[in-house]
Amino acid sequence: MAAKNPIENILERMMDAVGDSREKIFEIGEESRSEYTQLKSELDNIQSNVITIIEKNEKMEIHSRFARNRLAEVSKHFANYTDEEVRRAYEQANDYQIQLAVLRQEEKQLRERRDQIERRLVRLKETVERADNLVSQINVVINYLTGDLKQVTAMVADAVEMQKFGLKIIEAQEEERKRLSREIHDGPAQMMANVALRSELVERVYAEKGVEEAMQEIRDLRCMVKDSLAEVRRIIYDLRPMALDDLGLIPTLEKYLRHVQERMDATIIFRNFGKDIRLPTEMEIALFRFVQEAVQNANKHAEATEILVKVELKPTRAVAVIKDNGKGFNPNVKKEGSFGILGMRERVNMLDGHLSIDSKPGAGTLIMVQIPVDGSKVGKK
Repeated sequence: MAAKNPIENILERMMDAVGDSREKIFEIGEESRSEYTQLKSELDNIQSNVITIIEKNEKMEIHSRFARNRLAEVSKHFANYTDEEVRRAYEQANDYQIQLAVLRQEEKQLRERRDQIERRLVRLKETVERADNLVSQINVVINYLTGDLKQVTAMVADAVEMQKFGLKIIEAQEEERKRLSREIHDGPAQMMANVALRSELVERVYAEKGVEEAMQEIRDLRCMVKDSLAEVRRIIYDLRPMALDDLGLIPTLEKYLRHVQERMDATIIFRNFGKDIRLPTEMEIALFRFVQEAVQNANKHAEATEILVKVELKPTRAVAVIKDNGKGFNPNVKKEGSFGILGMRERVNMLDGHLSIDSKPGAGTLIMVQIPVDGSKVGKK
């Protein structure tokens, strides 16, 4: 099992932390909802008890008022009542007064408790609503983390690949400079040095052996100059075919593919289905390098014996297809140190194009690139 990269570990820990937070918030919401239900039931009972107490208070108020009036009557006509009647009147008035005070205190306590519960219910309702909103938002975050943010790993991987690609480009440039320096030193530079030496010999040969020998030296010298010129042109062509600017993409590809086939065992078939038009320079260069890279890969890595190159140029679209009968590969598996396909993809992306690769081991490879073309920038040959 492949080890997880740091970004995946960070995302996994983040997911765990967010998931734990969601559970805790959910528990808070459920506890608040449960307390809300209990307090709501208690509030209903208190409100019912308050109504009952109020009714009792009203009745007790009436009894107390009658008792007080009775006591006032007895006190006013004290001589007309026995001591027992006076005592009962006083005790009754006092008893009603005490009961009324108790009922009023009970009503006060119930009202205070009711107000406390109502305030608590308001806060609990807000807590439940906030908890539900937070859980919903966290669910969105989790979906985002498990969905779009999973692409972060791929993006970072691509960024790492691009960094490696950039370093590879620098290395390739240095390698190319060394190769060019070596080729120029071993080829044109040596030839030109020989030309300089042979040109010095012409005068001596003329003086010592006569005109005929001198003319032969000049003829040999002319062949060396031609060979040197051919070598310089080959080096320039490898850097960038001049025919691409002069003739356009299709003739340059035809010439290039004929030249390549001479140096490899594979058969290259080139077909042009489009019109004979000129594309913007950057597109012609991109398509040429795309075909060049794909053909080289088919020959070098796929070991193909037959390579088919199709090109179709239209005023609105340019399409290039390279198909080979080589050993194929798995496009989803990135080969360490291989940047050919990444280079193709970057070159195509810069032109807002689309690159597709269809291949599997043992079944060959088909690579297609489609690049949109601005019709106003298209020219005819």
